[in-house]
Amino acid sequence: MTAKSISTSDRVLRKEIIGSRRFSNYLLVVVVNLGGIGFLLASLSSYLKVNFLPFADPTQLIFLPQGLVMGFYGVAALLLSLYLWLTILWNVGAGYNEFNKETGKVHIFRWGFPGKNRKIDISYPLEDVQSIRVEVKEGLNPKRAMYMRTKGRNPLPLSRVGQPIPLSELENEGAELARFLGVPLEGL
Repeated sequence: MTAKSISTSDRVLRKEIIGSRRFSNYLLVVVVNLGGIGFLLASLSSYLKVNFLPFADPTQLIFLPQGLVMGFYGVAALLLSLYLWLTILWNVGAGYNEFNKETGKVHIFRWGFPGKNRKIDISYPLEDVQSIRVEVKEGLNPKRAMYMRTKGRNPLPLSRVGQPIPLSELENEGAELARFLGVPLEGL
């Protein structure tokens, strides 16, 4: 599910956005971590001529160039897994979209990477919202996203980044939001 609706009343619509803490990211980081450790142990085994892997015998590898390259791959994979673990820890991309008729504001909040721009916090007046646009691109690299068009500004993405959202869910969320805001739904 891309976002869950939390409606406190018929005047406030809030959608939580899932960030980096998804099952697929946890699975990916574990696989990359295990692969990196395996390559590093194979490299050390070929250099020291002591078998550190129970399922293979990398002592038969010549250290230059095979063992050295495996060590490079192992270090690269461990650095990548460190980056992925930190992204999960910081929950990059998580946040919410809040549409509040009581205050007359649209509030978009996301967590980013640490630094001065860690918090992405944007507010717009509701009257500036012109439409909700749904963008669907199929093919090798599919894209399914929802944008909010506002007066005098670029379209602002409202959907999460990562796995493509199921088309029916994207249509339903877009229609619900457009109906709530009283603006047209574009792109379908």
